[in-house]
Amino acid sequence: MGEGIIIKNGTVIDPQQQIIERKEIAIQNGVIVAPEKMDDTNITYIDAEGCYVSPGFIDIHVHIFTEQTELGIDADLIGIKQGVTTVVDAGSTGISNYKDFKEKVVKRSQTEVLSFLNISRKGLTSGLSELANLEDLMTLEEAREIFKNEPSIVGLKARMSGSVVKDSDIKPLEHARKLADQLNVPIMVHIGNPPPNLQEILPLLRKGDIVTHAFHGKKYGILNAQGTLIPEASAALQRGVLFDIGHGTSSFSYETLITFRKSYDEPFTTSTDLYSLNYQYPVCSLMTTMTKLLELGMPFMEVVRSVTVRAAQALRLNDRGTLALGTKADITLFKKVERRAMLIDSEGKKLEAKQILTPYMVLRDGKVVYHDETTKPK
Repeated sequence: MGEGIIIKNGTVIDPQQQIIERKEIAIQNGVIVAPEKMDDTNITYIDAEGCYVSPGFIDIHVHIFTEQTELGIDADLIGIKQGVTTVVDAGSTGISNYKDFKEKVVKRSQTEVLSFLNISRKGLTSGLSELANLEDLMTLEEAREIFKNEPSIVGLKARMSGSVVKDSDIKPLEHARKLADQLNVPIMVHIGNPPPNLQEILPLLRKGDIVTHAFHGKKYGILNAQGTLIPEASAALQRGVLFDIGHGTSSFSYETLITFRKSYDEPFTTSTDLYSLNYQYPVCSLMTTMTKLLELGMPFMEVVRSVTVRAAQALRLNDRGTLALGTKADITLFKKVERRAMLIDSEGKKLEAKQILTPYMVLRDGKVVYHDETTKPK
């Protein structure tokens, strides 16, 4: 049977099954099994007293190419050490430098590293205006080849801000649309300061595509002056386009999210857009971002759902974000700690939290890859 693990005394939160209850989680050979199926002779017990036991947290928007971009931050620093089992690099790499990224980041990290491949061949390795020159765009033939050979690439990334596209305007996204349709993969689209405007961007998106930075506080966002969705945003949601937080340095506004949630009950994913310059302030971690949502009144189950099953669905991963029997044992143990903290959004607005979420332990493929220094598994 092989070695097994039983996580005991914890409060299991499973958004897929909509349960929060005290129960044991059993792991054998890297997958989740029924406790009664365990081989009793070789079991390690993990005491999760005082902890929540969740499917492994997934952050679908980070920048971790430390070797060739100025923005890159260590994957494990913002991954397993912050209770996150899977991170997705969102466009730091293009086809020209993915091989180097794979060797130096994907293979060397204990955190699972996936990627949205930038539609620019160079990614972010030559500056932040990567879509200004249309000649730099990846061809369909190049895209087909790399997606066929690299299962860790889960989609395409297109940053549609004026400073990124310059005179290219909407053309890079039109090109991304053609590639995505042929490859049957999602596009993650960064939105920010126009041009192009959302009235041009959103109609090009289809079911399963992701709008990151959806709740920024800049002008010309998803909400009009009356606080309701612009028609193109409403239509996009109805088509199955997904909204994502993508906190970042300048892309998450408490006010925008509060206004949105007053009128709409549409789900979204929670991600950080973490990179080297916003790790200390204002983003910090995925759990800090989750804490902000809790303080804004989002239900606990919904916050956890946004970084587990919903994130996994956005990435089309059936064996992540779940505690279902037979799935890979990527698991996050975390605590709610009574502690006051001042939390700041990208607009400088302050929010005082009374509780914060903190990581306790992380298992990947059924193995403990992180636990805090004050405790050890029993």
